[in-house]
Amino acid sequence: MKICLLNLGCKVNQYEIDGMFEKLSKHHLVTENLEFADLYIVNTCAVTREAEKKSRQIISKINKVNSDAKIIICGCASENDPEQFLDKKNVTVVLGNAHKGKIEDYIGLNGCYLDDLPTKYEDDLLVTNVRTRGYVKIQDGCNSFCSYCIIPFLRGRSRSRSLKSILMEAKRLSKTCKEIVLTGINVSDFRIDNKKALPELLRALRDLPCRIRLSSMEVSVITDELLEVAANMPNFCPHFHLSLQSGCDKVLREMNRKYTTADFFGKVEKIKKYFKNACISTDVIVGFPTENDDDFEKTLSFVKKMKFSDIHYFAFSSRPYTRVENLSQLNGGVIRARERELEKIKRECNLEFRSKNIGVPLEVLIEKSTDDISEGLSQNYIRCYVGGNYKENTMLRVMPTEVYKDGLKCEVLSVMTKRKKQLTSE
Repeated sequence: MKICLLNLGCKVNQYEIDGMFEKLSKHHLVTENLEFADLYIVNTCAVTREAEKKSRQIISKINKVNSDAKIIICGCASENDPEQFLDKKNVTVVLGNAHKGKIEDYIGLNGCYLDDLPTKYEDDLLVTNVRTRGYVKIQDGCNSFCSYCIIPFLRGRSRSRSLKSILMEAKRLSKTCKEIVLTGINVSDFRIDNKKALPELLRALRDLPCRIRLSSMEVSVITDELLEVAANMPNFCPHFHLSLQSGCDKVLREMNRKYTTADFFGKVEKIKKYFKNACISTDVIVGFPTENDDDFEKTLSFVKKMKFSDIHYFAFSSRPYTRVENLSQLNGGVIRARERELEKIKRECNLEFRSKNIGVPLEVLIEKSTDDISEGLSQNYIRCYVGGNYKENTMLRVMPTEVYKDGLKCEVLSVMTKRKKQLTSE
């Protein structure tokens, strides 16, 4: 049987798709490209209304490729509202977020199977063979209950994977890929014996022969202990994506974010003491229902002050079950105008960050080559372009020479090779 796996949404969803690929490919022909297949499995997203809409729309795209397709739907959108998929053409099975590791058991069935969300980490997906960059899921669920966020209701309470299991998977992955991204619904809440333990996890990964990168984090996790451990790792990528959401303290309280802009500023300054050339990026929600013009101006002012390396912004999306679900929404024109202002600052900050890296040696993991140009990401998350057709998964030491496209044009200094569990230059 040929099976097509399709993913929408976050890095956690991608990890789960990678795990399904690993399991299903033992007995089936599996692809992640939207092409003709006997069965399609879609891992959906519901973080915004738009994401949920795309989760429905992909069914029509599948049916255009194969009008007789059989389709299994799983993930956050179906956990939120399974009914929206049950009447869609060729959808045979609808699951939620539980038991994705047992996806093969549902092939050939019909109906809706929405089980209770797990209270313990479900350790039944394993990824051992990926491309240049591998994801390792270390945690699932969230206890934060930000006033706008539906995810705790769809993923359940926070639960951590065992250190032993993480290390086993990471060691296997390090044999085939040169960067591992630690991901989860709330990476900052990774725990061992119910105590927060992200520094301990990093210590355990410091000798792997591949780069280690952290995905999105809450600012509360930034401590001297974490930064000291990271700074002493030969393979740590100095990239900190810290979700801000608003630069106005009033709005932060109404979002239930549990920190102030002063707290956030202090944590970023702490990072800069340990990593002079770190990428510090962020998320901002535009148009939170209680955000007025003055609140947004405070956000703009704070973002300018922080000089983030990059800013991911998105319009507020009302979600069911949340505390602000029934609040009046801001005018769409107002939100779009605010997005344009934030886009301008984003471009300025990103250009400044890239420009600061000209003349600074970087290590780049090549992802693809086209027309005698190879490109990949540096350890501090800058897209770098070099002349020549280097193979995917090659690590290069480069010297940035100028701003180019969405990154930097660079000259190759050397090809990196693995030796004695560390990346060293030849």
